[in-house]
Amino acid sequence: MLPSSLSTPEQLQQLATDIKLWAQEFGFAEARIVAPQLAQHKDEFKQWLAKGYHAGMDYLANHGDLRFYPEQLHPGTQRVISLRMHYLPQSVETVKRLQTKEQAYIARYALGRDYHKLIRKRLTQLAKKIQEHIGDHGYRAFVDSAPILERQIAEQAGMGWIGKNTLLLTPKAGSWFLLGEIFTNLPLPVDKPTASRHCGSCTACLTQCPTDAFVEPWVLDAGKCISYLTIEHKGAIPEELRSKMGNRIFGCDDCQLVCPWTKFAKHTEEEDFQPRHNLDAASLVELFQWDQDTFLKNTEGSPIRRTGYENWQRNIAVALGNAPTTEEVIKVLQKALEQTTPLVQEHIQWALKQHQC
Repeated sequence: MLPSSLSTPEQLQQLATDIKLWAQEFGFAEARIVAPQLAQHKDEFKQWLAKGYHAGMDYLANHGDLRFYPEQLHPGTQRVISLRMHYLPQSVETVKRLQTKEQAYIARYALGRDYHKLIRKRLTQLAKKIQEHIGDHGYRAFVDSAPILERQIAEQAGMGWIGKNTLLLTPKAGSWFLLGEIFTNLPLPVDKPTASRHCGSCTACLTQCPTDAFVEPWVLDAGKCISYLTIEHKGAIPEELRSKMGNRIFGCDDCQLVCPWTKFAKHTEEEDFQPRHNLDAASLVELFQWDQDTFLKNTEGSPIRRTGYENWQRNIAVALGNAPTTEEVIKVLQKALEQTTPLVQEHIQWALKQHQC
C-alpha cells in the first residue's frame, strides 16, 4: 500500500523528478524509469545460446526465464530505475596506448576500483534516500550481478539504443558508461522509450573488431571476443586468435573506440575510476614480472582480480609475443618459462616462436 504522500499522480511524478536529481547527487549521469516488457527477447536470446555464442559462460544459460520477468527476480516489482555512470578517466590514452605495442592495454573500465562495489554502494544510497522520503518501497539493487537484460531495460527506458556492437549507445555520451538498476515496487511514472536506433549504415564496430567476433549486427560470438578470452575464458587461448589480440591483456575497447558516437563521451570525475598502480602506462615486461603476491596486492578491489594470476600471465605472454622483438622481451619470456604452469608455458612458447626463438 502506498503512503498517503503518494496518493496522486502529481505526487508520484514529483518523486520521479526527485529521484533523478538525487541520482545525479550520487554520481550518476542519468536515471530513467521503465516498466520493462522483456518477454519478446526470449526467443532471440535462446537462439543465441543454442548456437553456443555464450562460449564458456554457462551461467548465462542458468536461471530459466528470470531475466525476462523482473517481477520474478524481485517479487512486487512494478518499475525499474535504470541508471548510468561515466567511467572513462580524462587522463588516460586509448588509441595511442593500443598502438604502443610494448605497453599493456587494459579496458578502461578496469583501471581503477571494481565498478560493482562503487555502483552498488551508490544504488543502495539512492534507494535509502527514497526510503527516507516515502518509507519502505520494496527494492533491490543490481550491478551486472543477476540475470537481467540491462541494456534492453535501458533502451526501453529511453536512455539510448543498443548498437550493432551490442553495447548501449547514447548521443549524450557514446558508450563509455556502466549501468545499474533498482527494481522497485513503486508505481512511478515511466519515461518514453527510445524510438529508433541510430547506427544507420555504419559498420565500423563490426569490421574493426580485431578477432571478427561479430557474426552479424547485434550478434556477438563471445568465444572470439577479446574481452571474453582475457577475462572469462579458462584454459588455452585459441592459437589462431593470439596474434590478433595485440597488447590487450584485460578486456577490449575497440568496438567503442571506432564508434562515431564516442566523440560525445563524457569523462568521469569519480576518484575510484582513476588508474591504480600505473596500469594505464605500464609496460608488458613490468606487469609480466609481477609475482602472485604482487598481483594479489595490486589487484585488491579491482575487477582485474577476476581473471586470476595464471590467466593474467597467460594474457601477457600472448601480448609479449605480439610485441616488438627486443632482448628484454625474449629474456623475460625465457626466464618465466622455467617457473610457471603448463598453461602459461604453452603461451610463452608460442610467444618465443613469434620472435623466432
